[in-house]
Amino acid sequence: MDYLAIKWIHIVSSTLLFGTGLGSAFYMFFASLTRDPRVIAVVVKYVVVADWLFTAPAIILQPATGFLMVHKAGFAVGSAWLVWSILLYLLAGAAWLPVVWMQIQMRGMAEEAARIESALPERYWKFLNRWIALGIVAFVALVVVFFLMVAKPA
Repeated sequence: MDYLAIKWIHIVSSTLLFGTGLGSAFYMFFASLTRDPRVIAVVVKYVVVADWLFTAPAIILQPATGFLMVHKAGFAVGSAWLVWSILLYLLAGAAWLPVVWMQIQMRGMAEEAARIESALPERYWKFLNRWIALGIVAFVALVVVFFLMVAKPA
């Protein structure tokens, strides 16, 4: 596969990774503000689905296509911009893994609260706060990675 095709896949998968994350965060946050377990259960259900359909494959494609481009373009693997990009990408991934687990737990809590027509448990709100904090870490890390990929500073 030529460099341009790999780069196209890399850019599209980064768009899916970032866009799905941002969109999911937006909808899940605002659904949570309704405090309505029925609304939250539906939204979180589809946030989890979106993570498996879009985010997970993009997480795999990003390093695969990234390393292929580095190889084909002849970039030095030890370049500061590349090393920082990799470290920040790993940080974003480390933030995403517990987020996925929390989303699955939150979905279950919301479904149960909707089923028995009760308020969400306090645990949901604790998870939401952690989910937001980890989401901010991943968001900032990926924004910096975007900058590093485009600018490739010395």
